[in-house]
Amino acid sequence: MHSPPKRVSADDTFAKLLRVHAWVRGERPAYRLKDLGIWRTWTWGEVYAETRAIARGLANLGVKKGDRIAIAGANRPHLYWSIAAAQMLGAIPVPVYADSVAEEIALVLENAGACLMVAQDQEQVDKALSILDRLPTLQRILHDETRGLADYGDPRLLALDEVMRQGRADLEKPEIAAWLDALIDAGEGCAPSIMLYTSGTTGKSKGVMLSGERCIAAARDTVAFDNLTDRDEALAYLPLAWVGDHYLNYAQGMVAGFCLACPESAATAAEDLREIGPTFHFAPPRVFEALLTRVSIRMEDASAMKRWLYRHFMTVARRWGEKRVNREPIPWHARLHYALGELLIYGPLKNTLGFSRIRVAYTAGEAIGSELFAFYRSLGLNLKQLYGQTEAFLYVTAQADGKVRSDTVGPPAPNVKLRIADDGEVQFKSPGMFIGYYNDPAKTAEALTPDGFVKTGDAGFFEPDGQLKIVDRAKDVGKLANGQLFAPKYIENKLKFFANIREAVAIGDGRDHVAVMLNIELASVGAWAERNGVSYASYQELAGHERVAELIEKHVDAVNRSLSEEPAMAGAQICRFLILPKELDADDGELTRTQKVRRAFIADRYAPLVKGLYDGSAEASISAEITYEDGRKGKLEGKSRIRELKPYPARSVAA
Repeated sequence: MHSPPKRVSADDTFAKLLRVHAWVRGERPAYRLKDLGIWRTWTWGEVYAETRAIARGLANLGVKKGDRIAIAGANRPHLYWSIAAAQMLGAIPVPVYADSVAEEIALVLENAGACLMVAQDQEQVDKALSILDRLPTLQRILHDETRGLADYGDPRLLALDEVMRQGRADLEKPEIAAWLDALIDAGEGCAPSIMLYTSGTTGKSKGVMLSGERCIAAARDTVAFDNLTDRDEALAYLPLAWVGDHYLNYAQGMVAGFCLACPESAATAAEDLREIGPTFHFAPPRVFEALLTRVSIRMEDASAMKRWLYRHFMTVARRWGEKRVNREPIPWHARLHYALGELLIYGPLKNTLGFSRIRVAYTAGEAIGSELFAFYRSLGLNLKQLYGQTEAFLYVTAQADGKVRSDTVGPPAPNVKLRIADDGEVQFKSPGMFIGYYNDPAKTAEALTPDGFVKTGDAGFFEPDGQLKIVDRAKDVGKLANGQLFAPKYIENKLKFFANIREAVAIGDGRDHVAVMLNIELASVGAWAERNGVSYASYQELAGHERVAELIEKHVDAVNRSLSEEPAMAGAQICRFLILPKELDADDGELTRTQKVRRAFIADRYAPLVKGLYDGSAEASISAEITYEDGRKGKLEGKSRIRELKPYPARSVAA
């Protein structure tokens, strides 16, 4: 390991933090990677040495301060270290989503003006090579994994291993090692540290520039808030290009010094989670929904005795589990009963899910159903909610231990100023606040208020206990033709609380009534079909089955019943719905890469179905272009039956 500097300047850049970790906890584990079924571990000292080698190698290729470096691939140590290496040089890493199609990558790299890409594997290299003629600034493509690339003759391709080998050799020379030390010392915390592109839910993605000192300040606040230390461990499975990964894993890991474990692949992430047993974990609601669906399916196939034990002890958990997590007093007989449940049900279940060691867990991105939220907390999981944005460097609000609610996202996070504007929009100032949008001063000015608060675009309000409740995107909140409030996301989230509904798109602004288009959850509906003798050969066939429509209609009816009990939403009950013949897909532009619905795009793409929902038709047809995983295009044609529901009369909960 390289000797520590004589004088360590303020830890206002990630390069300086990494250097401190290498000196203070050089033998502690920093990164893990599962490869061919075996976990490999690197210490902080080794990570610092490897990152220095990449930095020197990049410098040999002409990378300098201010250059933009694209990072493409899944969660791999060498990609994280390439981010840190670029930051050492004062360059700006620009992660892109691993599942992006070539066209999406081209748009990001064109905007960023990237001069070099570090790609994980052949798939990412192929996408980059297919768009090189559109990217005159992109001079080099480095690849981490060499499989399948031996016969590629493009001179712009280089193995990252070779770049690192040359970097290591150079750093053996004292003058070059001293040069890199000086470069790290000279790093400016106020300079852009990374560029993360917004999801593009409502339009073109924008490059959000974040500085090192602000990122580190924000991470320090939340590390202290949740008492994270170098003894913690997290599984890095979130997309590199998403702010959640850069904050929760990279920044907090760099501040706290905890270990980051990279799964073998997305397909093995659940198994790898069990093997690692993280102590800090984040998952969006849809992941928790999928896990509960899997548990429910397995319990349906279990023996009668196991089903009885599960149902009995889950009743105990629902009554006492959350009180136990909140450290509220509970009777001795309840403690004893719960302890028996921990031995027979809760403990084995948490072990199966990989949750046995978790101290702190968060969910965010969408509203989470109260029953789903309560299920995990009743097992003893300290699951909390946060609300964040890329422009805030994630945290805007966060729930404290013991002060957790399923219907809110918490009070302002540490050192965050939060307010509700006169029009109901949530606005904030935060320690990690963005510098601005890359090359777009007009959009930057548009995102800020005159006194420097960031406009979130979300409508919300504070509850009496100070917790924030998000209603919807402010621009999506509208009215029906009769003046009734219409909040599409609110309705969609109620629908998605049912395990059989994967996605929902509500329509109604300016119309006579509310209608929705739905995606079924293939895993849970498929399991239901198997148990009930419903045969099918494809998603389209299952989605179009009459008995499936009857099943989903019960869920929609339950949502209407719930809406009827809410004075503000009773007039926005769902009158007609259909099940889409295909799953909404980011490759087809229907979802963002963070799985958010592009509502306007969908309404336009499925205009014939929308027309059918409002002209009284019993069914509607669609012909849509689809994109396969390898990028090829195809055409899907199908019909959707439209079902009609009778709304409930408005009533109070007490009625």
